[in-house]
Amino acid sequence: MDNHKFAAPAWSIFRIVVGLLFTFHGAATVLGLFGGSPATGKAIEVGVWPNWYAGMIQLVCGILVMLGLFARPAAILASGSMAYAYFVVHQPEALTPNQNGGVGPALYAWSFLMIAILGPGTWSLDALLRRRTAAAPNPAPAGTPAPATETANA
Repeated sequence: MDNHKFAAPAWSIFRIVVGLLFTFHGAATVLGLFGGSPATGKAIEVGVWPNWYAGMIQLVCGILVMLGLFARPAAILASGSMAYAYFVVHQPEALTPNQNGGVGPALYAWSFLMIAILGPGTWSLDALLRRRTAAAPNPAPAGTPAPATETANA
């Protein structure tokens, strides 16, 4: 049995699920949906450092990663924000993620890093745009004369 035939769709599904879960965190923090911010139970006030900004990164990057649109840069930003959350918020509390409550941020940081390295996969808007660009005919550069067409002399 060929175990690799499911690798491409499985990778895309992984990216979609990780992006969707991250989007839920952002929607809770910024919009007050899904029970709101864990700290307050409602949306964080606009501009409150660092929670509102973290929520915006989660919301925007989560959507982009889920769609596979600008997925690599979005995943890099998401990974960095989760690494920051882990080392600034969780790691000072205890040594290991299971002791300091940082399992989620650690998993997100590594998951987004892998998405940034490996790309969004075949089921992504980035891949669709790449396929369309490759299939489109190349227009002549500006200033290039149009090819002569033959006309029949009657």
